[in-house]
Amino acid sequence: MRIGLLTEGGYPYVGGEGGVWCDRLVRGLDGHEFDVYAFSVGQGQEDAGWVELPPQVRRVRTAPLWAAEEDGVVHGRRARRRFTEYYGELTAALCTSAEPGAAEKPGTAEADRFANALHGLAELARDEGGLVAALRSEQAVRALERACRAPGARRAAREARVSDLLTVADHLERALRPLSLDWYEEDGLGAVDLCHAASGGIAALPGLLARHFFGVPLLVTEYGVRLRTHYLTRPDASPAVRSLLAAFHGLLTAETYRAASYLVPGNAHARRWQERCGADRTKLRTIHPGLDATPFARVGEDRREEEREKSEKQEKRETRGKGETREHAEPHTLVWLGRVEPARDLVSLLHAFAEVRAAEPGTRLRIVGRPSGPEGEAYLGHCRALAAQLFPDEADGPHAVGRNPVSFEELGGPGAETTADVHAGATVTVLSSVVEGFPVGLIEAMFCGRATVSTDVGAVVEVIGGTGLVVPPRNPRALAEACVSLLRDPERRARLGAAARARALELFSVEQNVAAFRGLYLETVARTPVRRPVLDGAGDPQPFAAPAEAHVPGHWTEPTPRAVPTWAVETPEPVTETVR
Repeated sequence: MRIGLLTEGGYPYVGGEGGVWCDRLVRGLDGHEFDVYAFSVGQGQEDAGWVELPPQVRRVRTAPLWAAEEDGVVHGRRARRRFTEYYGELTAALCTSAEPGAAEKPGTAEADRFANALHGLAELARDEGGLVAALRSEQAVRALERACRAPGARRAAREARVSDLLTVADHLERALRPLSLDWYEEDGLGAVDLCHAASGGIAALPGLLARHFFGVPLLVTEYGVRLRTHYLTRPDASPAVRSLLAAFHGLLTAETYRAASYLVPGNAHARRWQERCGADRTKLRTIHPGLDATPFARVGEDRREEEREKSEKQEKRETRGKGETREHAEPHTLVWLGRVEPARDLVSLLHAFAEVRAAEPGTRLRIVGRPSGPEGEAYLGHCRALAAQLFPDEADGPHAVGRNPVSFEELGGPGAETTADVHAGATVTVLSSVVEGFPVGLIEAMFCGRATVSTDVGAVVEVIGGTGLVVPPRNPRALAEACVSLLRDPERRARLGAAARARALELFSVEQNVAAFRGLYLETVARTPVRRPVLDGAGDPQPFAAPAEAHVPGHWTEPTPRAVPTWAVETPEPVTETVR
């Protein structure tokens, strides 16, 4: 099978978003061939280069979303008239579409209007060689203005100022740049058996056009719903800009969801958002991201023996006589690992740790991670100051140097060479976030067989199941009580850690991810009519290799089952046709 992998800001670029799971997917499906069609999001990403590609990647074609050079295409009168018609229809759909807050699913009329206009612009770009100049022209801005002032336009669109129109037109020009690419040829996306978009939004647009031009089936994976991200961006923009851009991305998402053969959310949290944004429930297939468990295998296998030994020591201490010298317990360690930013709510974690120290003296907290941007740097400084205030440095004597029970570290530093090393030294792993998507760090702790305490955000409950403790976010007391309960019960920690490791290996490994996509690829292609002639060994077309009805659109080409006559059901051995 030949698969067209569509990415935006990710694979095959080094450090790209979602690049790790794409690389694992491509390497795991070494029986298939891959053509990668990638959008870059910046000059720095292009300068960083690509990851090492496996031999099953036959071709890589890239295009920048952050810049578009003039293609020198000058449209004649007829082409300009076609552009004005299609662009006017597209902008009219944006101005009349329902408000996102009122109804996430756009009306059928607006959705069809948007889809027809989008396909019309794609056909015009294919016929004329590009739309770069047309999308940047005054003609486009005037078409947008007419749509905003037309009867039936929403109030927010009617109130758009000239600056708002220029901002929206510029955003549409960037979003529609994929229409001008030369990817939509018989030897390009027309030659693949399946398009797999690694995310929604702009990355899926080439897949929409490949389906329109060649009937190539489209599969869309969303580990984070792009439409939700667009709803949360541009908080400082005017109401007109926010409304029109939300309408554009809402209609694009609706068309992507309608055209896709299957939608693949990475967790139940993303699945609920897809349904809210208009996805057909029958098309949804949840496939959890696959993580490599190999780096954590040693820690996970050694964990059970460690907990057994600690449990035996605890029992010996509890059964000693009063006259015997009591053995000092080994200090407990709580570990937090991730990016330092306000959404991780380390302030609540520090206040919770103050209560943990009061109940279990000697416990230490390791915060391991780097700040995320300037905001993260400021937040890290605030957390350091709070830790110094809550926990004055402890010293064994008046002449000894004190040590704070809270340490701030980075991966690669002393005692924290790798993620597995950090989890290896943890008694309990803690997650204190108030906003979380798919908690990769939590799964890594599960691979290591660690008991966990987490806040109930994002997909945490789905990941943890019954193998860890979950508390409400922004509740330091509940977080502290959960940590103390695990610190005082080594047997419970061992049981939860073993169950967590088993759950992670079963649901979140690379092997399950690759196997699930392999099956979905085969199912998608099996439901798609043959688009190209089947050749025999000599290279000649095989007559009658595909049924004639496969070339005619109708209900027989749909994947839904048809009613079967009674006489066919009662046939002992139904006759089937073998397609080669």
